[in-house]
Amino acid sequence: MTTITSADHPVTRDVLDQAISYDQFRALTDRLLTANKTTGNNHSEAMLHYTRMNVHRMKRLDKGPDLIPGLLELLKPADRKMYWLVLVEAWCGDVAQNLPVIARMAGASDRIQLGLLMRDEHPDIIDAFLTNGGRAIPKLIAFDAETLEIMFTWGPRPQAVQDLSLKLKSEGLPYNEAAVMVHGWYAKDKTLSLQNEFAGLLETLLAPI
Repeated sequence: MTTITSADHPVTRDVLDQAISYDQFRALTDRLLTANKTTGNNHSEAMLHYTRMNVHRMKRLDKGPDLIPGLLELLKPADRKMYWLVLVEAWCGDVAQNLPVIARMAGASDRIQLGLLMRDEHPDIIDAFLTNGGRAIPKLIAFDAETLEIMFTWGPRPQAVQDLSLKLKSEGLPYNEAAVMVHGWYAKDKTLSLQNEFAGLLETLLAPI
């Protein structure tokens, strides 16, 4: 968990005003695909293929699974409102596997406002929140809605699949083979690891000092 003041990071009210909703992100992705484009500057056939696969993944996850009861209870308290800023790109498989559930969590709570920014359009922000020195996404930064103090960060994926990905990389497995194993993990996990991690983060925030 990260706790720093607003002066220590580049996210301002003006930056948050540029963020879009999950529905707007989905609509933007669909609109770009009709023009044979995706988010960012790389519109190669490979990136378009990844984006099309991600649209299918997001459509499937938009329909379920349901949020677990313990997480729903933790989403209810509204005494301290939060802004969840998530850095994303449409071609990223981890975005597609996690963002729909993050959006559902935010939608289930009166205390959370969700906003999305394209990573490659905001290098100063992603560079302030690197993961092991890399610009991995999705990257979620949870702010106090009033002060912009950082309450916690999360990303780019649940720890179990992050560990798997690092293991496959250390073993020199080709990217396409590793990607199949990573997405296979997501399919078996059914978002439970993601939900449990957020339950733990929220429970820590609510714990008495």
